[in-house]
Amino acid sequence: MVVNPATVKLTLTTTSDLECWPHLWQGCMTPPNIELIRQRAELLRNLRHFFDSRAFLEVQTPCLSHDCVVDAYIDPIEVSSSQFGLGNDLPQRYFLQTSPEAAMKRMLAEGAPSIYSLGPVFRSREQGDFHNLEFTMLEWYQVGADLDQGVRLLGELATQILQRQKYNVVTYREVFLDILNLDPIDCPLNDLHREVEKIDPSIAHSIANDRDSMLDRLLSEVIQPNLDRPCPTIITNYPLTQAALAKVSKDDPQCAARFELFVDGVELANGYDELQDPDVLRSRNQIQNAKRVASGRQAIEIQSGLIDAMEKGLPQCAGVALGIDRLLMLCSGRKSIKKVISFPIAIA
Repeated sequence: MVVNPATVKLTLTTTSDLECWPHLWQGCMTPPNIELIRQRAELLRNLRHFFDSRAFLEVQTPCLSHDCVVDAYIDPIEVSSSQFGLGNDLPQRYFLQTSPEAAMKRMLAEGAPSIYSLGPVFRSREQGDFHNLEFTMLEWYQVGADLDQGVRLLGELATQILQRQKYNVVTYREVFLDILNLDPIDCPLNDLHREVEKIDPSIAHSIANDRDSMLDRLLSEVIQPNLDRPCPTIITNYPLTQAALAKVSKDDPQCAARFELFVDGVELANGYDELQDPDVLRSRNQIQNAKRVASGRQAIEIQSGLIDAMEKGLPQCAGVALGIDRLLMLCSGRKSIKKVISFPIAIA
């Protein structure tokens, strides 16, 4: 049961009612875990030391902006500027940021060196063991780095913070061939559909003509649980249709220079050899918006500060976004990020 504090307050009319109020509140609110607060503080200190010792600068970016990165399946939370009380000169629609990416790339385009950000981000419809509407993201951009250097830095971070002996690197194609004995990019759709049917026939039917959706389902349900658990695993060279903001791979023209980190079956980080061509981004944004509209979502403005930064001149860099709450969950041996977030959205 969810108790509305305002409603309860109106009914407290006697001394005994007031004495009972703390117990009513404690009944519907789980108190923060002080030991996990200490662990989070230590983790953040260690992460900052990792990047500070490599001459990265920590930056702060706005949580609220009229810009938003266009993604087919990530839903930003909208805020009307009419609530700001600042007149009518502002754009009507603002967004709680799903990532600090756009602002950080604007900094890079102005000449910033390698940078990192640690702070809250927001995504609508996010709830579950690995998701919360508000969560903490670590994002960094390594100026001058390509995919190989980006993978190396991510692997060093994973082994150091998680105290693992080594990390593995495998391509998207290799891991599908090894575990499912099929090529994820060239195999017939029927082969993918057959594998998804083994997981859930109804889902297989609903996404039967969408290769990327079937691949995502197989990656999360079959591939991830079978990755080498003692070692962090970085998968590289995702299908070009899943490039997002990554360049085309130098090794395989059917693939993107995109990489992801998985630890103990959990996806922790997503990285790119960052796209620098604004025209390619415009084209990809149009595709992403078409997918948004097809799924009942609202289109997002294509022209943005991110494209402006690319037009000005984004330097060669590798960028990575990592979920802090998932990382703390693994470090502390928990099974859900709800256990490591002091105030998840249900009780915030």
